[in-house]
Amino acid sequence: MTKTQNRIAWVAQIVAAVILLQTLFFKFTASEERVYIFSKLGAEPLGRIGSGIVELIAGVLLLIPRTAWAGAVLALGVMAGAILSHLTVLGIDVLGDGGQLFIYALITFVCAATVLVLRRRDVPLLNLR
Repeated sequence: MTKTQNRIAWVAQIVAAVILLQTLFFKFTASEERVYIFSKLGAEPLGRIGSGIVELIAGVLLLIPRTAWAGAVLALGVMAGAILSHLTVLGIDVLGDGGQLFIYALITFVCAATVLVLRRRDVPLLNLR
């Protein structure tokens, strides 16, 4: 990986991790918005807490160079679910947030995809060295 690619990967890792980790407070404290979202999805409280745990793991893995690829895979899965939920059940604007949660999901998805592409050689099963 070139220095530029490494820098891009780190920026993407940090952005995705920050978004994933900063939203945990709202999931774990059962904020009104998160309870509404997961109730509408029929997954309150287990879906809220479970997705929060997966996001916590993904955020931490993204910040460790050897495991960033695994964090990216987890983040892609969770964000794909979030994006799909927004497009099919929740709508883009949730409780008047102006689409902020949807935008965060898109940003995190793109950052995680970027990390996975740039760090693909770190994936043990692919062994593309």
